[in-house]
Amino acid sequence: QELRSTSFWWAVLAEALATLIFVGVVLGASVTPGPLAPALAGGLVAAALPHTLGAPQANPALTLALLCTRKLSALRGAAGLLAQCTGAVLASAAARSALPDDASLVTRVSAVGTAGQAWGWETFATFQLALAAFATADRAAGPTGLALGSAVAAGALAAGPFSGGSMNPARSLGPAIVTGIWDDHWVS
Repeated sequence: QELRSTSFWWAVLAEALATLIFVGVVLGASVTPGPLAPALAGGLVAAALPHTLGAPQANPALTLALLCTRKLSALRGAAGLLAQCTGAVLASAAARSALPDDASLVTRVSAVGTAGQAWGWETFATFQLALAAFATADRAAGPTGLALGSAVAAGALAAGPFSGGSMNPARSLGPAIVTGIWDDHWVS
């Protein structure tokens, strides 16, 4: 029944498009050294997406959280995850052809700490993002966009020096698939 629904397919398309836009913007900003540009770019695009595409998660971690709390059907969740990963791979392929260095696309554990510390920061940043997403789930696009954009920027700035501050498995998976660089991929 759900597969015949137009709203189901629009939601799947919105997930693919939102993830393509989010990952593309963050990868473009990642060319600049340091975590500030990708954090701001990610925060701004996360704030804009609810206004332009409805309420896509554009993040497999958030989709899984919604699945685990039964706020999303299994079919919609699975289709959303597939759409998000597809959007991330397409954005990564486009970024790879347009940007000068493959290495800047991939989130990595920095020399500042260990992989375990990077995982801890990544987990903390993703948790606060999920908390913001759940807190604004039933609100209008205005507060949702501002809260999610702020959470993305804050998490990226906090975890960025350690893990790259991805908070989004699709953002890490797309570049890893396209470049073949899988170093410490489990962290993000």
